[in-house]
Amino acid sequence: MVETNGMRLSRRAFVAVGVAAPAILAGGVGARAQGGAVLSLGHNAAPTNPRHVAAEKFAEIVKEKSGGRISVRVAPSEQLGNEASLLTSLRTGAVDFTINSQGSTSALVPEIAALGLPFLFASADAAFKLLDGPFGEVFAQRFAKVNMTPLGWMDNGIRHITNSKRPINLPEDLKGLKIRTPPDPMTIDIFQALGAATQQISFGELYVALQQGVVDGQENPLANIASSKLHEVNPFISFTGHKWESTPFLVSNITLGRLQPADRDIVRAAAGEATALQRKLMGEADARFNEEFKANPKLKLNEADKAAFRKGTATVVDAWRKKPFGDFVDQLVKAVG
Repeated sequence: MVETNGMRLSRRAFVAVGVAAPAILAGGVGARAQGGAVLSLGHNAAPTNPRHVAAEKFAEIVKEKSGGRISVRVAPSEQLGNEASLLTSLRTGAVDFTINSQGSTSALVPEIAALGLPFLFASADAAFKLLDGPFGEVFAQRFAKVNMTPLGWMDNGIRHITNSKRPINLPEDLKGLKIRTPPDPMTIDIFQALGAATQQISFGELYVALQQGVVDGQENPLANIASSKLHEVNPFISFTGHKWESTPFLVSNITLGRLQPADRDIVRAAAGEATALQRKLMGEADARFNEEFKANPKLKLNEADKAAFRKGTATVVDAWRKKPFGDFVDQLVKAVG
């Protein structure tokens, strides 16, 4: 690990940032490549993940609709740094776009973590209905205060637990296990309420951490588990469905301010298409990997007792209603019904 500006990065990520930094700093809206602007988009997912496929589609549409005047360089797998550093770069305009997980963005907009209240959404479609409406605008106002704008709400999936030790049928099966969570206060609260020990590890470091036994397990949607091959080192997959998460597609307000109005429209339209594609791919991936994992004799799958998990996480909802933005939590729960 390498310390840089107070953040711990893997040596791989550190080298990648070092190599890419000149390109990033030169890659804002004012940069020119063969007469056109070059923008940067960073994220932490693997190249086969729906997040990356959608990011590449976004770049393709922007280039096409701008007649080649605007290019978007997409950097997956924490090549430009982990999510915390990407968000810092976004606020300063050093990176133009990010597609981040909900957990990391909650450090800037704490209310967004409430989208991950246990068992709040019965499906991803229920969450999209909420975020594509007035609640999305409420979040946009909060993101504006930290110098960024949501371009779309992608899908980070209904989450399930994997581990290397045993099936998780009931909350008590988690006792004694070390579970990796993202730096998301909601996920941490959920797993601590269930009796697990939690540890925050960058997603780019997760495979090695599981492989080396730094943690016993983790939680993610099937698409993320498969694209990062986490099932290779975590053969027990327990379908808990304990929460849903968003993936905010964000643009720096510095970048928006430098773009011409017509180009802003191009970016927004392209982001809308990319968001729709990512949501579709996530749904397809969940169904596909569900079947593939069931057919894999090396994996051990089980349906967890969701009623027991609901009961075990009930205190989390009560605790979040007591936070400074408790009124917002109440409104969210009421809106979902």
